[in-house]
Amino acid sequence: MLGALFMNTKTFVLKEKEITRKTFLVDAKGQILGRLATRIATVLMGKHKPEYTPFLDCGDQVVVINAKEVRFTGKKLKQKTYTRYTGYPGGIRFKTLETLMEEKPEEVVRGAVRKMLPHTNLADRMLTHLRVYAGPEHRQSAQKPIAFEVK
Repeated sequence: MLGALFMNTKTFVLKEKEITRKTFLVDAKGQILGRLATRIATVLMGKHKPEYTPFLDCGDQVVVINAKEVRFTGKKLKQKTYTRYTGYPGGIRFKTLETLMEEKPEEVVRGAVRKMLPHTNLADRMLTHLRVYAGPEHRQSAQKPIAFEVK
């Protein structure tokens, strides 16, 4: 009897051509970096949509403005360090969060969002839908971005 009830149900699977994207505008002014990055990563992955499919890039586009005015908790500005390696012997370089925020605040926000995405090739495609600007001006006004409130 129960088998007859579920005979005609089919599982919905989103296809690449059925994906529709919106553009969201996020103001990072006064937002805590980690909390901001998790909300942005959720939108880039598409987890806020009912048709979320884990193996497809079904997320929306996100434009972040005022990246230089993002907040940090604790003593992260002085204590957190970013490391990079030049490829040469003795070529390891360290920068504090404070110096990186003065030079490239966009890269701090982009890096935080990148680490919250899945660690697969799909994340590289999702990251192409993220635009980060240090100030209040952006170049995506033609896409008519929808204001996105980060709680």
